[in-house]
Amino acid sequence: MKNLKVILLLLIIILSSCKDKTKEITQVVKEDGPPNIIFIYADDLGYGDLSAYGATEIATPNFDNLATNGIKFTNGYATSATCSPSRYALLTGTYPWRNKNAKILPGTAPLLIDTAQVTLPKILKTQGYHTGIVGKWHLGLGTGNVDWNSHISPGPNEVGFDYSYIMAATQDRVPTVYIQDGYVDNLDPNDPILVDYDKNFEGEPTGTENPELLKFKGDPQHSNAIVNGVSRIGFMKGGQSARWIDEDMADHFLAKAQAYVKSHKEEPFFLYYALQQPHVPRTPNPRFVGTSGMGPRGDVIMEADWCVGEFIKTLEQEGLLENTLIIVSSDNGPVLDDGYEDQAIEKLGNHKPTGELRGGKYSLFEAGTRVPFIAYWKGKIKPGVSDAIVSQVDLLSSMAQLVGSEVLTKDSENMLDLLLGKTNQGRENLILEATSRTAFRQGDWVLIPPYDGPKVLINKGVETGNSKEFQLYNLSEDPHQDQNLAQSNPEKLKELITNFEAIRGSGYDKISQPEFN
Repeated sequence: MKNLKVILLLLIIILSSCKDKTKEITQVVKEDGPPNIIFIYADDLGYGDLSAYGATEIATPNFDNLATNGIKFTNGYATSATCSPSRYALLTGTYPWRNKNAKILPGTAPLLIDTAQVTLPKILKTQGYHTGIVGKWHLGLGTGNVDWNSHISPGPNEVGFDYSYIMAATQDRVPTVYIQDGYVDNLDPNDPILVDYDKNFEGEPTGTENPELLKFKGDPQHSNAIVNGVSRIGFMKGGQSARWIDEDMADHFLAKAQAYVKSHKEEPFFLYYALQQPHVPRTPNPRFVGTSGMGPRGDVIMEADWCVGEFIKTLEQEGLLENTLIIVSSDNGPVLDDGYEDQAIEKLGNHKPTGELRGGKYSLFEAGTRVPFIAYWKGKIKPGVSDAIVSQVDLLSSMAQLVGSEVLTKDSENMLDLLLGKTNQGRENLILEATSRTAFRQGDWVLIPPYDGPKVLINKGVETGNSKEFQLYNLSEDPHQDQNLAQSNPEKLKELITNFEAIRGSGYDKISQPEFN
């Protein structure tokens, strides 16, 4: 009997050991399997808006944590100095200037991405990924004359996303509702939505006619339909139960992003988490009002940073952080006055949203397109700073390489080794775009061709980069682009023009008076 007890005890120990080994093997397989991919994409966040990028008047500890423990790129670019074109390039791997319709889209624009076009979510789906988008879309919906009261198609789901929870355009445009997988969320069929960008609906208040209803005043463009005390671009009627509450938007999108990763943690997933901050109207939750000392713009940056922190906590709690590549960036550079009187300029103090750069949103100068750009993967990417040139247009080819898919596009370069810190070799050149105008970066040099139009957007306080002459800058010696070297360095000017035209073609100097809205 004694021997039998000993044998049983040994069997229990052996089985327990096997069980532990099985658990260990399973964990290794899970960690070494296809990594989750997350893009955290801010809206109008400037190169100098994060403390990791030199801001001293505002604290962004959660963005900073990713930058400090990942790779912080000092020459990371959006393709464009405005929203829709940058988002188009991000998802398609194609320069937006190749598509004549890739401009700032109105709220009722048709889908900008062709449903037959290669997109990043489509590529990832072929490799077994579940794909989702939460947040701002602004790439158009439908084919024109959208009926907001039925299924809205095509949209994100038709270009590769399995799940979508979005706002159609921007926070300052109607319709002010959330859309889940093509249907307006929480819509009462007895209160249908009507949208018009040309004329108002009878009896509906507007910012122009009813300023007493506003939390803050908008410019003429932003003085149409009033929702939650904020006047918008465009007119809207109905859909009362579906209308968002601006101050709750950050929390709402965060909850959807958290729910998404929890629901799909047992399979590889791609989440495009598109923050709405700090785009106008800047409407921080009451928890964040006054926290920055810089008014609503600073407060919503603090709010965005908190959202990032809470989202990272969720990944950690769900055991996902070690097997998730996170890319953080912004769709374009900063702007202070962009349609509402929210004291963004008056309360700015010593903060420099553009950092040491010149320009801003809408501009061909560096601050229009050079933005925060961070790659983070706990335990896989060694912390560091890279001065290599990288663009958001490269993310399609880079992520395709990561998951073992061979996809080549004309514009997207494979920068996976750069993103993972295995090399510091970046792009040799890059075409940058702002409101249909294009410029060229090659190494440390930047070429801006001559363009007609205003040199400064008076109402926005942004230098456009327009000039009657060619502009040539050496960023290594002149990061603020103060010294135009076009006349003093004709050989370099000729070299850049030749290389620029080899990609872009001629005719780029025919553009005049581009729109800025």
